[in-house]
Amino acid sequence: MGKILGFSQTKIQNMGCNSCSTGKDGQPKGCKNNGTCGTDGCNKLTVFDWLSNMSLPSGEKPFDIVEVRFKNSRKGFFRNTENLALSIGDIVATQAQSGHDIGMITLTGELVKVQMKKKKVDPKADDILKLYRKASQKDIDIWQKSRNREEEIKKRSREIAIILKLQMKISDVEFQGDGSKATFYYTAEERVDFRQLIKDMAKAFGIRIEMRQIGYRQEAQRLGGIGSCGRELCCSTWLTDFRSVSTSAARYQQLSLNPQKLAGQCGKLKCCLNYELDLYLEALKDFPPQDTKLFTEKGMAFCQKSDIFKSKLWFSYKDEPANWHMLSKEQVIEIVAKNKKKEKVVSLEEYALDNVVEEKVVFENVVGQDSLTRFDRPKRRNKRNRNKNRRNNNRKRRQKNA
Repeated sequence: MGKILGFSQTKIQNMGCNSCSTGKDGQPKGCKNNGTCGTDGCNKLTVFDWLSNMSLPSGEKPFDIVEVRFKNSRKGFFRNTENLALSIGDIVATQAQSGHDIGMITLTGELVKVQMKKKKVDPKADDILKLYRKASQKDIDIWQKSRNREEEIKKRSREIAIILKLQMKISDVEFQGDGSKATFYYTAEERVDFRQLIKDMAKAFGIRIEMRQIGYRQEAQRLGGIGSCGRELCCSTWLTDFRSVSTSAARYQQLSLNPQKLAGQCGKLKCCLNYELDLYLEALKDFPPQDTKLFTEKGMAFCQKSDIFKSKLWFSYKDEPANWHMLSKEQVIEIVAKNKKKEKVVSLEEYALDNVVEEKVVFENVVGQDSLTRFDRPKRRNKRNRNKNRRNNNRKRRQKNA
């Protein structure tokens, strides 16, 4: 069954799957599932079942709900009413709003309760869909055939949307397991009237159509790509939740507020701006604020720059903005405490002298080989030597002919 689906039911040593291996021409194949392929080897949605080798206490019945994963990042909980013996990796047929869908078991047993509690799903709810059976060979063939049509239908649907002059972008298509329905995921800036689009697509493809709008972050997650760091996008490889990112995250980390550098491929602020934010906020708790002013007898000084992790701040006088003085965090706190008592220090120089560090010579130019313009110098000496040699040769030739 796993062979037909292109899936490998066994884990490979380097946590990669067969579809991600190297091709015949030496180039990487790539499963093109952006971290959601079915092997659970390079899948970002995998949950490790650490209770799999433990038996239930006597008298306890196994939990009758399982977790099933479908294409991309879609997961759902289904009730195992037939008490089937299921394990992680089994391909199953599940109930849908109309017809049935095909998915893969990703979690069974008691850990499903933890996942349902995390996602705030009531196990006793009546609206939990049922799990019909393990998928047969016929089910898998129909599902695989429908999956193979997705790229062609996505291209054709985009052409129809362009003809209708709709301001939207269809980013992905997902077929239901029985091939009777397709969900089109799209992004748009404003509300789109796609009633005519649905009629045209239903007539062209002969299936039921469902339109679902997603955000730009979700679109980048589905499409994948390479970020400015040179690695694959976090959202398409391991990131499963999208926390809001604000410009204050860049401001706390003293980054330049340049939209071109701070925005990701989705056009929104990069998710990685939140990765080190907590560390910066913790370091800023006892750090003087950026708008700190120091009052000295020489004049008032403003903060021009600060280095949080080196605990250094640079101040300049109001009348001398180009002349910066480096102070430590403790020195700034000391001066601020004196200013609160309405005491002025003499000057910043007497504090800054303590921070003067002699620069260590790391590299010395011994033979002059570090000059970038050494090859641009005119080689006059060589030219004179060539002219001299040419004259000598002509003289010898004349003497020989005479």
